Amino acid sequence: MDVNDWRGVYTLILMASFIGLIIWAYSKRRKKDFDEAANLPFADDETNEKTIKHGDSKP
Repeated sequence: MDVNDWRGVYTLILMASFIGLIIWAYSKRRKKDFDEAANLPFADDETNEKTIKHGDSKP
């Protein structure tokens, strides 16, 4: 085996990993987790609104 054979094997491994990552990312089982992660920036806003309404002064 020369270097070109190793490059071909390496390419196949990377391509299979990429396809596996795509399948994992778009699977229906992960949708709930990704939706929760997408709403994390807005969770801090709700906490700040409650703090402002109650007059608490937390840094």
